[in-house]
Amino acid sequence: MDLTFVFENVLNGLQFGLMLFLLAAGLTLVFGIMDFINLAHGSLYMVGAYFAATFIALTGSFWLGLVLSVGATAILGALLEMTVLRRLYKRDHMSQVLATFALILIFNEGVRMIWGVQPLTLNTPPIFSQPVELFEGFFYSSFRLFIIAAGLAVAVLMYFIVVKTRLGMLVRAGASNREMAITMGVDIKRVFTLLFAVGAGLCAVAGTLLGSILAVQVGMGESILILAFVVIVIGGIGSIRGALVGALLVGVVDTLSRSLLPAVLRAIMPADFASSVGPALASILIYVLMAAVLFFKPQGLFPARG
Repeated sequence: MDLTFVFENVLNGLQFGLMLFLLAAGLTLVFGIMDFINLAHGSLYMVGAYFAATFIALTGSFWLGLVLSVGATAILGALLEMTVLRRLYKRDHMSQVLATFALILIFNEGVRMIWGVQPLTLNTPPIFSQPVELFEGFFYSSFRLFIIAAGLAVAVLMYFIVVKTRLGMLVRAGASNREMAITMGVDIKRVFTLLFAVGAGLCAVAGTLLGSILAVQVGMGESILILAFVVIVIGGIGSIRGALVGALLVGVVDTLSRSLLPAVLRAIMPADFASSVGPALASILIYVLMAAVLFFKPQGLFPARG
């Protein structure tokens, strides 16, 4: 194990964490502002990846496929909010969990019927075919560097929109006091629909970019949805800043533990035992991290104010 290996995995963790942020940002806004638990958020990530695979194959352009995927998924998210989820706002959380879990099953079966059961692959743009030499002797994937840059750019843009724009003011007003915002003339229904559309579009971005590294397959949204919920609990429900910090923590801890922990354990115990114990310990470390954060800060690292 050398510093180059560690540095490479830190970059991989940053890349994974920023993609988690794209998922967690929309989820934390919906959960924190609308008090709505949407388990189907991960399904929009899956559908966005399948849309991207379809549009890229039809157009022959990764960038055009990405834009069309974001638009189609955002429209799907808005339609889903207006036709199904809006009816659940005044229901208790258990009803929301059951209804959105049913949506997961519906989306999974719908994807199987439309695209089949075989995983799909997304080819990265030719411009990112060659790795980049970051320093002497260390080459890193140019596409992964692009994912890191894109995730940071989206984080800055979202912070600017939420904090500096009229739309962000309306969102924060609805979060602080929904009844007062309605009294002052804010169309909360339209704001909530727009929130769902934006969250779905961010899911499509994450699905397209991660789908180019991983396989696009049925059920890919469930496992990453669990991590997204861990992110917003660590960062603080309703907080964009908290979602970013929590996503980076989870991404780096998860990636480093899976890559480094088995090697560390092999140095102090038999190799066979370390190979079986290492992945098991790595898979629970992020939950240990979540428990530690909640022990000292029950509302998360950066709880939403107001």
